Amino acid sequence: MAVRSLCEFTAKAGDLDLRFVPTPSAQEGVAGHAVVTGRRGDGYQAEVALSADFGPLHVRGRADGYDPVANRLEEIKTVRGEASVPDNHRHLHWAQAKIYGCLLCRKLALPGLEIAVVYFDIVGQREHPVVQHFTAADLEAFFVQTCERFLHWAQAELAHRQARDAALAQLSFPHQGFRTGQRELAHAVYNANRSGRHLLAQAPTGIGKSVGTLFPVLKAMPGQGLDKVFFLSARSTGRGVALQAADALRGHGAQPLRVLELVARDKACEHPELACHGESCPLAHGFYDRLPAAREAARDVPVRDRAAVRALAQTHGICPYYLAQELVRWSDVVVADYNYYFDRSALLYALTAANGWRASVLVDEAHNLVERGRAMYTAELDPQALREVRRSAPATVAKALGKLARHWGVLARQGDDEYEVLPEVPAAFRRALDEYCAAALTHMTEHPGAHDPALQRFYFDALHFGRMAEQLDANSLFDLHRPPRGGRGNHARLCIRNVIPAPFLRPRFAAAHSVTLFSATLDPAGYYLDTLGLPADCARVEVPSPFRAEQLSVRIAGRISTRYAQRERSLPALVALMAGQFRARRGNYLAFFSSHEYLQQAVASFARAHPDIPHWVQSRGMDEAAQAAFLSAFVAGGEGIGFAVLGGAFAEGVDLPGERLIGAFVATLGLPQFNPVNEQFRARMQAVFGQGYAYAYLYPGLRKVVQAAGRVIRTQQDQGVVYLIDDRFAGAEVRQLLPAWWEIGPAA
Repeated sequence: MAVRSLCEFTAKAGDLDLRFVPTPSAQEGVAGHAVVTGRRGDGYQAEVALSADFGPLHVRGRADGYDPVANRLEEIKTVRGEASVPDNHRHLHWAQAKIYGCLLCRKLALPGLEIAVVYFDIVGQREHPVVQHFTAADLEAFFVQTCERFLHWAQAELAHRQARDAALAQLSFPHQGFRTGQRELAHAVYNANRSGRHLLAQAPTGIGKSVGTLFPVLKAMPGQGLDKVFFLSARSTGRGVALQAADALRGHGAQPLRVLELVARDKACEHPELACHGESCPLAHGFYDRLPAAREAARDVPVRDRAAVRALAQTHGICPYYLAQELVRWSDVVVADYNYYFDRSALLYALTAANGWRASVLVDEAHNLVERGRAMYTAELDPQALREVRRSAPATVAKALGKLARHWGVLARQGDDEYEVLPEVPAAFRRALDEYCAAALTHMTEHPGAHDPALQRFYFDALHFGRMAEQLDANSLFDLHRPPRGGRGNHARLCIRNVIPAPFLRPRFAAAHSVTLFSATLDPAGYYLDTLGLPADCARVEVPSPFRAEQLSVRIAGRISTRYAQRERSLPALVALMAGQFRARRGNYLAFFSSHEYLQQAVASFARAHPDIPHWVQSRGMDEAAQAAFLSAFVAGGEGIGFAVLGGAFAEGVDLPGERLIGAFVATLGLPQFNPVNEQFRARMQAVFGQGYAYAYLYPGLRKVVQAAGRVIRTQQDQGVVYLIDDRFAGAEVRQLLPAWWEIGPAA
């Protein structure tokens, strides 16, 4: 047990305090330690290795420094302004220092010693030591008390681990038998986890991929000594299915399994109008004082979904969002969004690396990881945000903002094109950005009670942009959108736009024991291997479809063009086709369009021509309640057409079996819009992989089409029809990317 981990469990006290704390980077921390230890005398000992046993606990760590002449142990903490350290951090620092003091007294048979927690301000290069003297007996008593508190918990956790692994060794599949294709998928996942390899698994919709992947990982868990399973999804619907699968497995032998759901902060926060610290929010006040009781109570709540965590938090009067994050350490299966493992500041990845966990990662609907990965490693600076922060900036920051604005303006004025890609971020602009960050940081450090949301938000945007600029290479591009001539302002929108997320995702893959990426659309596999950065020995499996060609009538409407220039002219034929199919077989249909604009044009035309046919429409920015209302119209025996956007909330991850959905119209190839940005993607993909058009346009577009069409056939009893509406669907290059089990005929 590391000293830090031991103290983090036992010594945190007081409020949850998430006011801005300007913490140094890891590199700055190392440099700060070197400065402090370099100032000490010749006999000073740095990085003193210490350890001791307490029953079954082996406690180990390295004290930052010891001066044998002064008999003084030092715990060094690098900060940006000593006054900025929250009280709960100070409790932790002193606990660590006292444990190290006890271990040192044991090692050197000291009767006592002086302990100093030294806060080193990296900005002013000043030390702020806080010094106390302790006897060896006092330190020993603290060590014993700390270990006893943790040992009680650790022994219970060890018993849980043993019970969990024993149950998983006997785990049975939660259904009467495997669906067609499900056993093959499970076998591949199990073997990947046994061998510690990553797996790219393409498996058709409707075979039960969630339980088909989670079950084999849990079966492999005892033999491989796995600590955690992370089930990651891009959508809340995917997380819901994963929780259902875990619940079914718990009911068939995995009762000890602890399952945790992580949700976004804006969905979990009880008081979004309050600041996240004890002086503002009652659920942050005394958070760490009440956490142990909540953590203890959680032992009796093995399924920790959003509702259960909220109930626990309400009982103990603490924040549900941060309670869930604490429970990650004491859960076996964590169901969460992609960003919790793959983002730059990902919680699950950080805990895995810090604790040395053996984790198996399941990535649901993994085709989404390309776009999501790009978004995680893209940084943008908005000129409107610059204008806003300048209006309220204090004098100490205004000068740096003015300089940044001037260099920003130079970028906007040095070209005439509205869109331009530059080979690098100019050095003068980067220096001005760094100077702003330094000035903003100094102001926020010196005025910790002040709250300027615009200043703080722009600071974090600028910091992220600067860090992405440092890593700018052929995998990303630096572009700017200039305002049109005569438009407001003279600043461009600046973006470091990730094109290939592979270099950023590789460390995440490397940290896991095994990663299984699964989806119905991972074809061609080379596209995903290249763009995601999977290792060369990544295993691959393509599970045949359990569905029969006679279940699905696939028809190409080759006389209709959905190209942008021809959409208006082709709308009458398109809506006539939809109405004709509806009248031939009445029931529920989905119609997909490439954009909200195109969707609205089609809805208006359809409503005018066929007012008697019921229809409902996806709107922009639908919340979860509105999405549920949209889907509730698809009832067995119902009749009507739901209009939706291809690639949106209803184009994948939606399960409408039987008569709830009997057909779909896909009025587009789904190709990304032809614009300067996507043309840059095409050029970059061509330069790196030699397949510019396919990687930038064709593969992403056809993936959306297949996903949307996959909503129709969900079980082996379903019957339905899919219309692919565009003449380009008839081309050989497109047809070879459609599912092999489809038998395609012309439209009637």
